Amino acid sequence: MHFKKLQTLCVSTALVLTLAAGCSTPAPNTETTASGTKEQQVTQTEEKTEETKEESTSEKQTEEQKTTSVNVEETKTEATEEVSSIEETNETGETSTEEASEAETEEPIVPTATIDTSIPFKYSKLNMKAAGTIEKITYTAHDYAGDGSEITKNANVYLPAGYDPSKKYNVLYLMHGIGGDENEWGMTGYNSKVKIIMDNLAYYGDIEGFIVVTPNGRSAKNHAASGGFETMGSFYLFGQELRNDLIPYIESHYSTYAEYDENGYDLSASRDHRAMAGLSMGGMQTINIGIGECTDLFSYYGAFSAAPTSNAATKTAELLKDNTYPIHYFYNICGTEDGTAYASASAAAKNLPDVCDQFVDGENFMWQEKPGYHDFNIWYLGFYNFAQIAFKENAETN
Repeated sequence: MHFKKLQTLCVSTALVLTLAAGCSTPAPNTETTASGTKEQQVTQTEEKTEETKEESTSEKQTEEQKTTSVNVEETKTEATEEVSSIEETNETGETSTEEASEAETEEPIVPTATIDTSIPFKYSKLNMKAAGTIEKITYTAHDYAGDGSEITKNANVYLPAGYDPSKKYNVLYLMHGIGGDENEWGMTGYNSKVKIIMDNLAYYGDIEGFIVVTPNGRSAKNHAASGGFETMGSFYLFGQELRNDLIPYIESHYSTYAEYDENGYDLSASRDHRAMAGLSMGGMQTINIGIGECTDLFSYYGAFSAAPTSNAATKTAELLKDNTYPIHYFYNICGTEDGTAYASASAAAKNLPDVCDQFVDGENFMWQEKPGYHDFNIWYLGFYNFAQIAFKENAETN
């Protein structure tokens, strides 16, 4: 009887302790001691604390993720607004950041060319913003070294950027050397040095763009560059081809200052708008033919390393004694190490103002020499300088 009451009391006590510890499941062993129950209670409390910490950490991470997500969305929104703003700016025609950067580094469009001893990079780089064009033409000439029969010849023509048939243009006839032809100056494509120089001088405002013609300077049926000395004589007859064939063709097909008429017209009326220049043998032609025979056709002349058969200064003075046409400018250049032409070019032009009163040094005449040889380093520089001189007086009076 007493044993049953004691057993019942123990069970009741264990149950009360378990319930007090918050255990939802009955003890597995009804004989568990008070000490065992306490250890279990401590362990359960620690587990509960860890769970609480984990829940707290989880909640914190969730909050951080939410915050990060909000920040990311805000950043995306700001970026989208910036892109939108740039797109709107571009649509309204204002300069974008990239364009502004390019504008800051772009060369100012101002004329800075001078008669120089080298070609500045600004004037020798390819210009895609204001590029002229080159055309290959075929025209009818005559065999002046033979029977005078008609022959067909080629030439190259440079037209300034934006060439407009409603405007009038000056024309330069640019001659090659003894071993070359109409292509020797390289005026055959978009990267032609002559074209690049012309494009840039006009683009930066140093000159008014003009037409450049590179013909074959042999006036014969056999006018091939490979003709050698057999065709030498025809170089000295080119004045007839200029007057009768080439100039009339150019002035009937392009917009120049001449009042062209197929029945004949006065070529001298537009002489102020024509120039002649050349390298080596072409320099000789400029001196012997341009100045010696055709002052009624040209008023500007340039000789670059004039060949040994060029007229001496005294000969030129004799030919010009009755000349009434004003010579606006005669420019010369030669390399001091040029074993081919320095002596002859010097004899032809260096002291010309001393023997002929139609040339005044510094006014309508210039002799330039610099270290160099019989090559395009001198000739391209000569072209660059002469392109600034040619038609300058026309520009000043217009």
